[in-house]
Amino acid sequence: MITESETLFEVIRFVDLAGVLANAILGGVAARTARLDIVGFVVLAIMSGLGGGMIRDTLLQQGSPAALLDPAYLICAILGGVIAYFVTFNGRWTRRVLLLLDALAVGCWSAVGAQKALEAGLGWLPAILLGIITAVGGGMVRDIMLLKVPTIFGGNTLYATSALLASTEMVILSKLGFVAIGTGVAILSGAGLSLLAKRYGWILPTGYALRIPKPILLLNPRAWRQRRLDARNVRDGIFPDDPAASV
Repeated sequence: MITESETLFEVIRFVDLAGVLANAILGGVAARTARLDIVGFVVLAIMSGLGGGMIRDTLLQQGSPAALLDPAYLICAILGGVIAYFVTFNGRWTRRVLLLLDALAVGCWSAVGAQKALEAGLGWLPAILLGIITAVGGGMVRDIMLLKVPTIFGGNTLYATSALLASTEMVILSKLGFVAIGTGVAILSGAGLSLLAKRYGWILPTGYALRIPKPILLLNPRAWRQRRLDARNVRDGIFPDDPAASV
């Protein structure tokens, strides 16, 4: 008889592998844009699909990365690169399917990364951080390999924010003892926010320049002298706009 935990594990594994395949294909799409060869396609596909989890497992230092222990992960990543090499994903529905799988992967990877950090004995803040890294690390590595500023750093729809939301929910519900519920909530909310951000173009504001008034009395002697002159004229009853002032 299949238990509830085994069913949850199978669902997470399916979403996880689907996310790896989708992000590997997205890595291949980026390789096509950069006009790379088949080696470039495969390398970018592996980094895009597995980079976040490998960074997480390396930071946790609890054995080899899961992506290297389970051959299904590498197979999905390589397969995604090969598919992207032979197929151009310019169609509307193919793009939508990739977008949906990628959005589901954000929530799934965030939940898995946060839970693994908690199981390793880390606190809530490192757990949230590793959840975010798991979700966005692969895309960052892909962009860096293409000598680009990572897309999560601004100017694009919410992605890291979705990972932050999903990781935070996972940590809170896991601390309360609802691991299964936390996983489901994280996957759905992370995917939902990502899709809504894509649909309505939600982005985070860029850097805001706080304007600090200049201490003109100290930095601008001319302004200081003008103020003294204006004050003296007012005291003597002389106003610049008065025609009598020029007589």
